[in-house]
Amino acid sequence: MSSPDRVIVDMPEVSFQLPSDAGLAQPVARGKKPVPKVVASYRYGQFAPGKSRLVIDLGRPAVVLATHAIPATGGYELIIEMREADQAAFAAAVKRASQEAIARDILADAPRGPAKPRDGSAALPVIVIDPGHGGIDVGAQASSSVQEKDIVFDFARTLRTQLEKTGRYKVVMTRSGDVFVPLAQRVKIARDVSADLFISIHADILSDPQGVSGATFYTVSDKASDREAARLAEKENLADSVAGLEGSDDAGDVSDILFDLTRRETRAWSHTFAKTLVNYWGEAGPVNKNPHRSAGFRVLKAPDVPSVLLELGYLSNARDTAALIRPEWRGKAAEATTRAVDSFFTNRAGSAATGKADNK
Repeated sequence: MSSPDRVIVDMPEVSFQLPSDAGLAQPVARGKKPVPKVVASYRYGQFAPGKSRLVIDLGRPAVVLATHAIPATGGYELIIEMREADQAAFAAAVKRASQEAIARDILADAPRGPAKPRDGSAALPVIVIDPGHGGIDVGAQASSSVQEKDIVFDFARTLRTQLEKTGRYKVVMTRSGDVFVPLAQRVKIARDVSADLFISIHADILSDPQGVSGATFYTVSDKASDREAARLAEKENLADSVAGLEGSDDAGDVSDILFDLTRRETRAWSHTFAKTLVNYWGEAGPVNKNPHRSAGFRVLKAPDVPSVLLELGYLSNARDTAALIRPEWRGKAAEATTRAVDSFFTNRAGSAATGKADNK
């Protein structure tokens, strides 16, 4: 696969018995010019139920000659024979692989068409919690043992427990374990259950943190509110590419007036919930100095589901990281989020007569 150049190996679900730092790109000594290797780095993990994936980042074009799985102590050893190739040979290999993948229907399509109508018997509001990343996509890393995919999943489970304990909501998780879920599929899950609220959970890292810390709350917009929001959206929108999927285009603009009105109202309610989160999170822990931002996050683009991306904190900040891995902090933060959800739905019920959201 190209853009960037990668070799992708799919296999039945396996237990990888490798060191925690296996596959990481090696740092280049200061003053030395980096010489690209054929294999620049690699990552691995569960890709879907019953399926694992290995993604090899190429420093130079190469093609696969053969693969072998041979018995080894405690399991098997996977051997991948590759040969460096010119760009034309690599492009031809990419084209063949793409055609085969499409034929197997393993690429996720962006959700299109109207959401399925909700069953009239479902009286409780439906909340979809989306733990970011997962499986082969580890997300940000503070260290080999502190990874975003684990931190956000632990928080998502705590939040689900807090919400279900109230008896007021039906809660759906986009992933129930350490498995990769494509961005479009996350949105589709929310639309298929006619969600009333979608909360995507993340924990970013900055290359130049300069003391940046605290929770940040993002909503979708056609134009980013600032440079940092644009950077984060660009990074998160590459999640499919990290896991070895072709990036799918978002559904095209719909000119229908009713659709446009629905999308505007949805974004207004998203904005309202983000502001509510800011108010309640101050009781749980530090909040970023610019807490409510917006950008073109693909995972927030459901036109009929109010959606917010909750950035728990920054793994590039030692204080944030220390808090995020503590169960006590997760419980406190989940409680604050639950109170924000309660306030949001109370506000929405009170506005039902006018059908207007607070969009100031």
